[in-house]
Parts: sequence; structure tokens; C-alpha cells
Amino acid sequence: MKITTIPQLYRNANRWREIVAVLSKYQLAGWLGRFDLPIAANLLTDADGGKIANLDQEARVRRALEELGPTFIKLGQVLSTRPDLVGGKLANELAQLQSSAPADKPEWVRSVIETDLGAPLEELFAEFELKPVASASIGQVHRARLADGRLVAVKVRHERIEERARVDTDILLGLASLAERAPELQNYRPSAVAAEFQRTLLRELDFSHERRRLDQFGGFFEKSECVSVPKPVDQLCSARVLTADWIEGHKVSDAALQNGGADLELVARRGAEAFVKMVFEHGVYHADPHPGNLIVLPGDRVGLIDFGMVGRLSDPLREDLEDMISAIMNNDAQMLTAVVTKVGSTPMDLDEAALAMDVADFVDHYASQPINGLDLSGALHELIGIIRRYQIVLPASMAMLLKLIIMLEGTSRKLSPDFSLLEVLAPQRRKMLMRRYSPARHARKLQRLFFETEALAETLPRRIGNILEQVQSGKFDVHLDHRGLEPSVNRLVLGMMTSALFLGSSLMVSHKVLPINFWPLAGTSAPGLAGCVLAAMLGLRLLRAISKSGRLERRK
Repeated sequence: MKITTIPQLYRNANRWREIVAVLSKYQLAGWLGRFDLPIAANLLTDADGGKIANLDQEARVRRALEELGPTFIKLGQVLSTRPDLVGGKLANELAQLQSSAPADKPEWVRSVIETDLGAPLEELFAEFELKPVASASIGQVHRARLADGRLVAVKVRHERIEERARVDTDILLGLASLAERAPELQNYRPSAVAAEFQRTLLRELDFSHERRRLDQFGGFFEKSECVSVPKPVDQLCSARVLTADWIEGHKVSDAALQNGGADLELVARRGAEAFVKMVFEHGVYHADPHPGNLIVLPGDRVGLIDFGMVGRLSDPLREDLEDMISAIMNNDAQMLTAVVTKVGSTPMDLDEAALAMDVADFVDHYASQPINGLDLSGALHELIGIIRRYQIVLPASMAMLLKLIIMLEGTSRKLSPDFSLLEVLAPQRRKMLMRRYSPARHARKLQRLFFETEALAETLPRRIGNILEQVQSGKFDVHLDHRGLEPSVNRLVLGMMTSALFLGSSLMVSHKVLPINFWPLAGTSAPGLAGCVLAAMLGLRLLRAISKSGRLERRK
């Protein structure tokens, strides 16, 4: 792949330069130096020293993403949910990213609301505070009051944020295509991560998705006296405007909460039970339970806000998660190894014996700890480390869910240091078994199996007939794609051409074909000499290519 095949490089040249400059400043652009990148030619050597030089790699990544703006902050937040890809240390560092952005001018806020909702601001709201109470990467929140006295939060999308997001994600795809060629970055699956992030971000820019999530989660907890979800005002919502109930309370991150008189242990348990219900009963969950998104309400109730990041879990993955947690709680190393290799995408050269041994050591380490004192988040961190060490890639939904459990236990322990998530999960074990062996579940599986078998029975005879027809007519072809064969063939052909050129040139030199008439090369064949020089250059280039591939001398 040539650099010139990346159209984003020249279409968004200024933004490219800015991104490369920031990466270079934080000493993160070294891998770009191996590519012929004209836009970065004068920037890759401008690494800034000083305090940056004293930061570790993870802190420099976080600082760079913060400086690059909202889109890259969102990317960091998404990557923080993938410790199986980026490692636990970097994931924890990226979890500290704060989605903040400068507030838009009041004129822009007014124009968006009036354009999208089709009425003057004064007719839509009895009161509206043009000064925002918060401004995140995608939108800013204003406090307002409806004509009936209801206090609401109005979220307005930032000016030109969609355009900037499309440019940045376009560039991210270009960077990812370059990163795929860097051996040290291939295990991060940059292209797949960039494409997934682009889909997630562009969907999040449309507030109508979040409005539907508020309705959905409001239905989950409609009869709950412990959990509250803001109710949207449908007639005051659009793709760029979201209006929902204002939830008044203390965020879990507020220092004043410790002296507020609330039963923090009860709040922590109720919040954890709400998330366990979302995951194991509904299969849809709030995927960002950091302390700023959890509100402690009067009566020791829990309020959930910001449903921009939501995870979904299919029935098979939910069962795999249940098996994984049960294996940890039951100290079953064999079952845990089987679940990991079943769920994850394993490399071709996976050392299954070594993996089983490491998992057994992991299980033995936690087997001596009592259930109520088991550090589940620490155990999952260690398990993710094992998974990453063996280059096993988990599905995005499973990785996000494991990160959710880790974040949930950490947030709950901010409220109650002695909190144990396993104590909340323990009552779920009986429900897990009941769901696993319920007639309804087996009926759904049989129905799904019947439909798949029926589809296969309908298509299989036709496809077999097509194959037999191709064989009979002599048109049946088998296409083989040998990995790494094309570069080897190219080098072989180049070597043969270089040898032929050198031999031919040597013959012309020996026979003095078209000799040179001036000193000191008098009598030497001009085309023969040129051919020998060219052959020497091609030979050196070939040796350099073989040396860079690391296969000049294969050693085991």
C-alpha cells in the first residue's frame, strides 16, 4: 500500500499536520517515520522535551488525545473499555480522560433550538439559562423550566461537531491503515478499532438514539423505588437537541457527598444491583458507570444520567459471561480456559498448554480468598492480562462488559470501601441456573436451530448442484492465497533480473561494446559500465529488503 493511496492525506492536509505535530510533540509518531509521509516530513523531528520527557508512555498518550480535541478524547474513552487490546495500564490511564469542550455562543444555542423545534425559545420554555451547566465533547447542557414548572436539562449539540468528527474519523482510518503495517501496532487491530469507533461516534452524534435509550431504560426501572432515569420530553427533542428531566442530587464524585447524611453502603448496593439487572436480565446496559454519571438522590436512591454509551449482550455471550464468573467463583480452571478460548479470537500458534497452566495458576491464587473478600476487579484485570499476553482478542461487547464490571466495583468502593460486587452477584447464580435450564430458553434454541437447519436444507442442494455443474463443464477453479508468497516471488524475480543484468553488462565490458574515449575510463564499455552500476544498486536494494524482513537467516 502506498501513502498516496490514502485520500484523506491530502483532502484534510491541515488537520493531518496538526495531528502529526501533536503526536510528535508527545514522542508518539516514531512509527510514522518509516513511511514516505510528505505532510509529516518536517514535524517528526520536532519532539518537545521538558516535562513531556518525564511522562511514561501511557500518560503521553492521554495528554496527546486531550490536546487533539473531542473526537480523540472519545476515542480514548472507547479504548479504555478495551484492556484486552491496549493493556490494563493504558486502559486505566485513558479512563481518566474528561469529556470537556469550550461552550458555544448563546446565539448558536438559540438558533439550533428554534430551528429544530420550530418555535421561539421563549415559547418553548418558561425559563432557559443560556449559560451551560456543563460542556462535554459532543454537546452542552442547559438548565430550563417548562410552562408546567417541570425542571429539565436541555442538551444541545456543539457547532460543526459533526463535520469535525467526520474529518477526524476519516483521518483515523488513514492512520489505522498505516498502523496496520507497523509490526508493533498490528496486535492492536487499528483498522477494526477505527472503523468500530467511527460507527459508534457518528451514531452518538444523533441525540434521537439517546432519547430512545432513555425511554428504554426508563421502562426497565419504571416500578423501581431505588433507581431513577430521566424521562425525555419527546416534543422538545430532535437530532441536535435532547430535553429530559433534571435530576437534582450529588454525583458520586462530589466530595460533599460524604457528609450528606446518605447511607452510602445502601446506595452502592442499589446501584450495583441496578447494573446487574441490566446486564443479566435485559442484556442492555449503561456502559459508562463512572462517578460523574451516577447521582445520589434523596431517600438513598440512585439516578443514572448520560446514556451516550450503551452496551448490548446477546444470549450466547451472556451465558459465556455467566460461565466465566462461575468458573472464577468455583475455582474451575479447566472451564475458565474453555470459555476464554471459545469467546475470544485465538492466534494460529496459540500455546494452549501454557495458557491452561497460567489460568490454573490464576485460579489457584484466588481460590484461597473467601467469596465476600474476593477482589473481583483485580481478578478480572489479571485475567485480561493473561488474555492479552496470549494475543487472544475478545469481542467488543465482552471486553466492554468486563471493563464495566471493573468500573462498577471501583465506583461502588468510592461510596463503600468494603463493598463486594460478588456479594451482589451471588443471588444471580440461582437465577443463572434457572435461565440456563428453563424450558423457554431451550425452546428458543430449538427454534433457532430449526430455522438455521431449514435455511441450510434449502440452499445446500442448489449449491452442490452448481459445484457439480462447474466440475462437469471444466470451469471449477480452486483459488489459493499463500500468505507472504507475493513478496517472495517479487524478490526472486528481481534477483534473477539483477543477475542477468550483471552478466550481460560484464560481457559488454569484456568485449568493449561502445567504449568510452576519455580518461580514466578509456576503452571501457559505456552501456556495460552503466549496467554493472545499476545491477549493484539493485542488488544492494534487494539485500536491504531481505535484511529488513528479518528472514535473511532464519533461526529458531
